[in-house]
Amino acid sequence: MGSLMAANLAAAGFRLAVHDVRAVAADEWIRQGAAWADTPAAVARAADIVCTSLPGPIEARAVWEGDHGVLAGVRSGSLLVDFTTNSPLLVREIHARLQPLGAGILDAPVSGGVTGARQRRLTVQVGGETSDLARAKRVLEAVADTVLHVGGIGAGNTCKVLHNCAVFCTNLAMVECLTAGIKAGVDAATLIDVFQKSGLGRNHDLHVAFPARLFQGNFNPPHFALATAAKDIGLALELAQTQGVPMEMAARCEQEMRAAVARGWGGCDETIFLTLQEERAGVQVRLKTPATGAS
Repeated sequence: MGSLMAANLAAAGFRLAVHDVRAVAADEWIRQGAAWADTPAAVARAADIVCTSLPGPIEARAVWEGDHGVLAGVRSGSLLVDFTTNSPLLVREIHARLQPLGAGILDAPVSGGVTGARQRRLTVQVGGETSDLARAKRVLEAVADTVLHVGGIGAGNTCKVLHNCAVFCTNLAMVECLTAGIKAGVDAATLIDVFQKSGLGRNHDLHVAFPARLFQGNFNPPHFALATAAKDIGLALELAQTQGVPMEMAARCEQEMRAAVARGWGGCDETIFLTLQEERAGVQVRLKTPATGAS
């Protein structure tokens, strides 16, 4: 990823100073005129804007800290742009250490993968000061076609890791249901086609149901009653049990639905059961105005 983003920076006309733990990885950029820096600190001394793209927080800390780390080379006016999917806690710590030096940092994890990096079709979620974002604008736009300022320092990675977490959890629940359906005798291609052409495949909840109901705290009249939803998930779990297919995510969801029905919410919209998680978290997921998807 970092190498491909460096290519886009070079194509945009930026002069590069590069470093990698594998020196051979920088050979192509050296041939194209980039300057080699022996250490991360040397990169920071050579560049006003220092970009890092690393596997995770362990590698980021190793690159940033120590006698030869980036922090050893920063000066007043230096700006770090970290493209790593990183720990929000770590980037806030580094931000606090940079402030007395007159330097700044943006946490800017990217989405789009290797193909997106190669084609400059990335989405970058940026956390940090507005002034730092303005200064890094050309750099960010050289590597990504969509730049979202999502809040203060750490907000970029908060958005990225929680989005990924939601994807992974959704995928597990989906495969629970697919395996149960296939075990019950439905052809895999047929079942997948049904999923793709129905509400799940169209992401109906995130784009329509949630903006119109959960995000507004609007559960009456119901679009789909909770009691009916609880019946449906119960039938799915009954089917899975007869096929010997474990569905732990679905079982957890049913428990939540039954708890909400026990509160007398069975006649409300099914999204009301999600407010149990809001209660545990001590925060509500609400929008001040209806989202565009609600229409």
